[in-house]
Amino acid sequence: MKKQKEDYSHLQASQPIGIFDSGVGGLTVAREIKRMLPQENLIYFGDTKHLPYGDKSRDAIIGYSTKITNFLLEKNCKAIVVACNTATANALNQVLDIVDRKVPVIDVIHPVAEKVAYEIHNNVGVIATKATVSSGLYRKSIRKHNKFIKVDELATPLLVPAIEEGFRNHPITNAIIYNYLSNSKLKNIETLILGCTHYPLLMAEIKQFYGNRVRVIDSPSIVATQLKHILDKHRLLNSDNASPSYEFFVSDLTKNFEKISKKIFGNSIKLELKVL
Repeated sequence: MKKQKEDYSHLQASQPIGIFDSGVGGLTVAREIKRMLPQENLIYFGDTKHLPYGDKSRDAIIGYSTKITNFLLEKNCKAIVVACNTATANALNQVLDIVDRKVPVIDVIHPVAEKVAYEIHNNVGVIATKATVSSGLYRKSIRKHNKFIKVDELATPLLVPAIEEGFRNHPITNAIIYNYLSNSKLKNIETLILGCTHYPLLMAEIKQFYGNRVRVIDSPSIVATQLKHILDKHRLLNSDNASPSYEFFVSDLTKNFEKISKKIFGNSIKLELKVL
């Protein structure tokens, strides 16, 4: 990950935070940011037209991510949260190049990997999209900080489409979860990282599978904490905003996105179609 020069004195606390993902998954991160930073204005972009990112080529993912980043910069965001593991694993450097140190960029892999590396974990499992697993970024990032941790990554490509189709608390999703988590790659893990921001929407089902045998990492909370730390460090926390605004842009209007976003942010929110 490229080192940024941390000088954001040109930014104002009142500017919004930009968040993007391929679909509804990043809403799990947005929900934590809203909970932890209730006075912040948020702009969310869900690239529902191109989901899932996990089975797209690296060049395609870079193309989508850079267009969205430019859009969020045009919307005057003071920070950009890449709330998509696949985009982080395949396009983070390109996003950083475009941002060019104008605003802080927070991704969803490095804060989680660093936290796991410095806690007591020996055998860590990661479930994620094909593109994230192919990048090996979780293993590299964790072992960069702690070379003694064993990391096993498993591609679980059917989970994102199931979530986007609204199959939560459903026999289909439960069957998919059982099939994936029973894989021999995950046999001896004591900790599981949900390496896709969609997956916390299935947290209850995943915890039910494991009981208390495996610790499931709450990635959105870790990412929101990192964002809060960076904004606080640079005096960019919005602490005087009684009526925060939430803007939602999608590249394709879908009923499931509308349902989940309204469940988290209230029925008054409006989705705006924006094709980049």
